[in-house]
Amino acid sequence: MPTNPTPFRVAIVPGVNPGKWTRAWADRRRTPIEVTPIGQADQLAALTEGRADVAFVRLPIDRANLNVIRLYEEVAVVVVPREHPISLYDSVTTADLAGETIRQEPVDAAIDLVVAGAGIMLLPQSIARQHTRRDLEVRPVTDAPVTEVAIAWLAEETTPDVEEFVGIVRGRTAASSRGASGEPQEAAPRKSAQQKPVQTPRRGR
Repeated sequence: MPTNPTPFRVAIVPGVNPGKWTRAWADRRRTPIEVTPIGQADQLAALTEGRADVAFVRLPIDRANLNVIRLYEEVAVVVVPREHPISLYDSVTTADLAGETIRQEPVDAAIDLVVAGAGIMLLPQSIARQHTRRDLEVRPVTDAPVTEVAIAWLAEETTPDVEEFVGIVRGRTAASSRGASGEPQEAAPRKSAQQKPVQTPRRGR
């Protein structure tokens, strides 16, 4: 019996939805694709330990021996209980959060604490969307640092499959030429097709 081919392995940090890209891969390649969620603290090790061929990461990351292409930026949001005073505003600044307890626990644990009134959370917008609840409110923090999502892989492991997948992520069509290996280590940021420009609402009661 023929053996199953080794899958192309993609690691993703929380908040990244690779569905569009994995579907395009399935249309173009016979090699199966395997997507594995990882924590941000594990994103470099997933590559250096050979557990992933490419990884969607949140910057910063140690770029030694890596090829890194920035994809898009995400605004930060604050997550508060539904009756919290912050919920009265369309957006806030970091100064508005002074005196608040900002939870540092993993998101699943921190959410219960926030609902109980034991603090607030600051998260990238996409992660907050994954944890939407009726008893929580989410507001943009207009002056908080943005986070950047990138695709990364070991420079010495730039295989044809890696080149093809990176090309898919960057919007290259099936008819386009392939060749990520000749690109610089860091390319200019590109908006993901899944991301829309963020329009920050004006603050006001």
